[in-house]
Amino acid sequence: QVQLVESGGGLVSAGGSLGLSCAASEHTFSSYAIGWFRQAPGKEREFVAAIKWSDGSPYYADSVKGRFTISRDNAKNTVYLQMNSLKPEDTAVYYCAFAFVGVGDHFGDFGSWGQGTQVTVSS
Repeated sequence: QVQLVESGGGLVSAGGSLGLSCAASEHTFSSYAIGWFRQAPGKEREFVAAIKWSDGSPYYADSVKGRFTISRDNAKNTVYLQMNSLKPEDTAVYYCAFAFVGVGDHFGDFGSWGQGTQVTVSS
């Protein structure tokens, strides 16, 4: 079981930037991805971005493309989400999660959810 801990949320004005971190516990898995999701009040949780650990391939939701960047630090077992040009609609609790990656880069179900970190963007 992988444990994930998010950090870095906060309050920022529209147009500003924030960086989130997702630190993973030690494990021996080699083919997996770490994803970021968010959930705004009254809305369902939605996919934001993910990164395939083996080669660093990033995946983004259309709503954040060009504004958010996902990256990883192998040595620290940590994934980062750099969020620029933030909008009030980016306000949500952000979670990271773990998924195995199978044949053909097929992602399994995301699990091992972190506790979440609040991001609030004021207009």
